[in-house]
Amino acid sequence: MSTSLADHLRSLPDDSLAALLQLRPDLVVPVPADITALAIRAQSRVSVSRALDELDQFTLQIMDAARLTRDPADGTTSVDGVLAMATAGQHPPAPTFVRAAVDRLRDRLLLYGPDHELQLIGGIDEVSPYPAGLGRPAAELDPRTAALCADPAKLRRTLLTAPPSARAILDRLAAGPPVGSVPPGALQAPAAGADDGLPPDEVNGGAPTGSPVRWLVDHKLLVQVSGGKGGGTGVVELPREVGLLLRRDTGPLGPLRTSPPPVAAPGREPKAADSAGAGQTMEVVRHTEALLEQLAAEPAPVLRSGGIGVRDLRRLARSTGLDESTAALLLEVAYATGLAGEVELPGAAARYGADQQVLPTGGYELWRAGSLAQRWEQLARAWLTMTRQAGLIGQRDDRDRPITVLSAEAERAGAPAARRAVLGVLAELEPATAPTADEVQALLEWRAPRRSRGREAAHREVLAEAATLGVTGLGALTSYGRLLLAEATATEDRDTDDPLGLRAEDAGAGTAVRALDALLPAPVDHFLVQADLTVVVPGPPEPTLAAELEVVAEPESAGGASVHRVTAGSVRRALDAGHSADDLHTLFRRRSRTPVPQGLTYLIDDVARKHGGLRGGSAGAYLRSDDEALLAEVLADRRVAELALRRLAPTVLVTAYQAGRMLGVLRDAGYAPVAEDATGSAMLTRPKARRAPARVSVAARAVDPLASPRLPLPRLLGVVEQIRRGEAAARAARRAPAAVRGATPTGPVPAHSHSDALAVLQQAVRDKALVWVGYVDAHGATASRLVRPVSLGAGYLRAEDERTEMLHTFALHRITAAVLEK
Repeated sequence: MSTSLADHLRSLPDDSLAALLQLRPDLVVPVPADITALAIRAQSRVSVSRALDELDQFTLQIMDAARLTRDPADGTTSVDGVLAMATAGQHPPAPTFVRAAVDRLRDRLLLYGPDHELQLIGGIDEVSPYPAGLGRPAAELDPRTAALCADPAKLRRTLLTAPPSARAILDRLAAGPPVGSVPPGALQAPAAGADDGLPPDEVNGGAPTGSPVRWLVDHKLLVQVSGGKGGGTGVVELPREVGLLLRRDTGPLGPLRTSPPPVAAPGREPKAADSAGAGQTMEVVRHTEALLEQLAAEPAPVLRSGGIGVRDLRRLARSTGLDESTAALLLEVAYATGLAGEVELPGAAARYGADQQVLPTGGYELWRAGSLAQRWEQLARAWLTMTRQAGLIGQRDDRDRPITVLSAEAERAGAPAARRAVLGVLAELEPATAPTADEVQALLEWRAPRRSRGREAAHREVLAEAATLGVTGLGALTSYGRLLLAEATATEDRDTDDPLGLRAEDAGAGTAVRALDALLPAPVDHFLVQADLTVVVPGPPEPTLAAELEVVAEPESAGGASVHRVTAGSVRRALDAGHSADDLHTLFRRRSRTPVPQGLTYLIDDVARKHGGLRGGSAGAYLRSDDEALLAEVLADRRVAELALRRLAPTVLVTAYQAGRMLGVLRDAGYAPVAEDATGSAMLTRPKARRAPARVSVAARAVDPLASPRLPLPRLLGVVEQIRRGEAAARAARRAPAAVRGATPTGPVPAHSHSDALAVLQQAVRDKALVWVGYVDAHGATASRLVRPVSLGAGYLRAEDERTEMLHTFALHRITAAVLEK
């Protein structure tokens, strides 16, 4: 006699039950009320699907062997039956591998029971309807096909007579899945008076051709399961017996691989891979800083539909020398890191009708003050955890509109899991192994075939983005990239175990940062001034040196050694920011490892001598100077004629324009005016940079929004104890009405299995009958309600409460009981 799943769970010791909850953490969200509720939830479609997603290809094939060897009478199988089917192929695996796979299935409660009476939990057939890619038995599809399959010799003869085109279709369906759609007309019967067979093809040696699908249906090798009437699209299915016959060489389960496929790509030198990746990290930090500086100089308006427009992306890419895809990726990563954000426009709407702009945030200044390794680590962590798929930018959405940077259409909840899966594959290989994209995809398909199916393009994008960000070098995962992945996983586990962050102060600089610091050139605090007034920085500059160069010189080239140039405009900018000529002389003497050229000293003194010779204020605006000849020169200068200057006194000129515009026109004409306040004091200020409100990096949130929290074993033992107490209370409640005379149950009796509850609900839907539904609410409390079921599907029950005339929706995994109203 088979044991129910709830009884099996009751028989498990607390340690085994806690280990199960650790492997399937979704079973305790929320904590089930008792063992019965836990059993129902473990068989729900969503929970079973998550458990299957974690399994490798070989383990899934062994589970299919258990499904195919089930006894039709009681639904049980045995380890010996599974072994017999798994070893029936051309290259049978060792029995130890099969038994290990069975143990993995038992650990996740997908199989349970003794070796001679194994049972599969409910919900597997619903999640995966075709075991091992084989169709349903012929007896369930068509009686005539069943009669053909009952005669093995006749079935083989029919297969041998199939034309090549029809045999190709059979081979494709035999590999799985066993169903396929056919175009309109392919299943139409021949016209009256026509030959029932297909017309012969002389090129093919007389073999019949034409509509191979119709030939297969007519000869009972395929079964039409739906459609095909009136010339519409039809669906055909390959019977299980035909599929097994076609797999006679490879075995009923197909080719079995007990280990991941090997990587044939040659390995890299670890030091070369790390050096290539480290060089790319420097470029990523530099390009990200350049993009944010461009946003600070000319903010990008936010479209009404969300995101940054295509023209603004092109402008940013062109100004930084990047291609649009790389610029889009870095903008997405900078936004996820919290370095960029939106700010509301105070006045009228900007172009494109936008009322918001994207600017660097206040956190950008703190980010710039960090070391190269720290800045890269923040970017890489945000990329690893952000729920954005940058590869979608530039493509079209469902409404045929382009997907733009920072728009909602690029949001993908599964993006962190895809990055973690690809980097996890690279981390499991030997260090400096550089597999090709096809080899990575093959490894992913073996490790988690259900999860990787349909995500091939996303996985290739992850490899390209990892190379762009410097996580990989020469196609191999770098040593610091490996440490970053390990730290991200450890951080996720620590945040789950320490939700209040009480141990956060113990964490110092990450090992990935230290490893990358050892690979990068040491920051320099000096430069080399050459005779042509170029300043060469022989390495990454320290933050203070970079800030000084930003004020006093113009950048010309970047890289391992950056080049800047001192010009009259850059010196004037430094003087406008409040530096004096002596300050600039001291700066160059202190920072330069070469003698300061005499031309640079003359340039600084010449610009400083002219600087402040003119003073401007607001009249509109006035211009005054103690040098009457200089004012006369300005008044006669045609380049400033647009200001319409007028002489009020020998030392004062006035214009109707505001002081800011007047100073800009004079500076464009080559003068060096300085603004002054009402007391006549010079106003020397650096322009104030606009910043968006500070934002928190996505790296501070959960790594994978789709993953359930993984609790440590001590906490899970506490959860098991709580479930045991709920089970004892439920047992006492069931016994209490029988002990008290005249007492009648006030709620439904829990179903003994998930299939029993579903059977009651399905019967109620067909009969439109009232049913008592017991369920666990979001707070973990049990409740019951008398409803009339309307529909059952997609993991939910929809039912109407006749008393309130309201429609309610119940998740099937939360339903603990279902009893028809008497």
